Formats: sequence, structure tokens, C-alpha cells
Amino acid sequence: MSDTARNTESTATLALRKRLPAGRIGDALFSLGMVARVPYFGTIMPLVEEMKPGYCRVSAPNWFGVHNHLGTFHAIAACNLAETAMGMLMEATVPASHRWIPKSMNTRYLAPATTRLTAHAELAEPIDFARITEGRDVVVSIAIRDRTGAEVVHCDITTWVTPR
Repeated sequence: MSDTARNTESTATLALRKRLPAGRIGDALFSLGMVARVPYFGTIMPLVEEMKPGYCRVSAPNWFGVHNHLGTFHAIAACNLAETAMGMLMEATVPASHRWIPKSMNTRYLAPATTRLTAHAELAEPIDFARITEGRDVVVSIAIRDRTGAEVVHCDITTWVTPR
């Protein structure tokens, strides 16, 4: 078992997700609860499809509320999707002994997006929380893909992790 997984088996957010039913119903219930806690995420109507320490997958529909003036998925809506995926990854990964906060986002817009988007968030490297005693940058890499699997946006979000 990796250090990341060993240190995060009982995080509150991940424990809640595991208590809900598997599949679309559980995904929808968890996503609604997440939006209730972080209302801004609701602007993209996210669906948390998979969540575990070190990885999270979140999708968002292509609807008029996320369109730009060209009728494609707005760049900032894609950033919101990336931040949602990063946030749920960190909530599933960071143990109660530590806390995290976003610090910076590096975003590359690779192609216009005209379909539903799915963000795949992964840790750039495993984390040994026992070694984080003063604070450390942790990078989450997010590939945002359209329905064909093409990466249309890529984000690297740096978070600051410290002990409580």
C-alpha cells in the first residue's frame, strides 16, 4: 500500500462517499452534497464519478450555462471543473492531521470543447504525510478530456499542505 493510501484511509469526505451507494445514484447524492457545501461548483453541474486517495474523476455536461460567446465550453468553466476534481482528490487524500489550500493554477487551453467534459485529477507524485512537518507544495495534475478522449484543457494546481 502506498504512503498516500496508508495515511488517508479514514478521511471524512472519503468515508462519506464510501457510505453512499455505488454507481450513479451514489455519485449524484455525493455531488449534490458537495455542491451544497461549495455552491460555486454548482455552476458547472459536476458529477463526481470516482474518488480515491490520489485520483478523482469529475464530469460536467455541456449546457448553455457553461458556454462562452462561441458556444463552446467556457475556459473558466473548465478551470472550475479542474478545481472541483482537485478539491475532491485532496479531500480524499489529505488526512485529518493535515490541511490543504489551493495556491496556484497553471492552465493550458489545448482545443475548443464542444461536448461534456471529464476531469481526471492525479497527484504528480505520492505524498508521505508523516514527512510534512512545516508545509509543502503538492501538485495535482488535471487532464480535462472531451467525449472523444481528446485532452482539451490541462491544469496543474499547486496546493499548500501543512500539519494542523
